[in-house]
Amino acid sequence: MNRHVMLVVTSLVSAVLLALHISQDIVFGFDQAGLNHLVGVGIILVVVCGTLLLPRTRLGKVIMLLGGAMSAGMLPLHMRHGLRPEFLHSGGALLFVWTLYLLGVMGFFSIILAVLELWRPSAGPR
Repeated sequence: MNRHVMLVVTSLVSAVLLALHISQDIVFGFDQAGLNHLVGVGIILVVVCGTLLLPRTRLGKVIMLLGGAMSAGMLPLHMRHGLRPEFLHSGGALLFVWTLYLLGVMGFFSIILAVLELWRPSAGPR
C-alpha cells in the first residue's frame, strides 16, 4: 500500500475516532452537550473534506496533517492530570482509554505520512 493511500485511510479513521471520542466526553461528563459542539462537527467536516475531496492537493495534505495533530493531541490533553479513579471503575472506561491511545497512534502516523507526502516532489499522479 502506498503512503498516499495510508494517509487517506488513517485520516478517515482518525476522523471517526475523534467523533467517537467527543461523544464519549459528553457521555462521561468531561464536556457538556450543547450547540458548542457544532464547532467540533465543523472541524471534523473540514478534515473529512480535505481527506476525500482534496487528497492530492497541498491543501488537502496540510488539512490531513492538522487533523493528525488534533488526533495525536487528545491523549496528552486528557492524561495530563490523569483520569479520576471513580471514572476508571465505570463501564466504558476501557473503550474511552483505548480510543485515546488509538487516536494518538493514528494521529502521529498521519503526521508522519502527511509530512512525507508534503516533502515528496509533485511529479505526476501517484
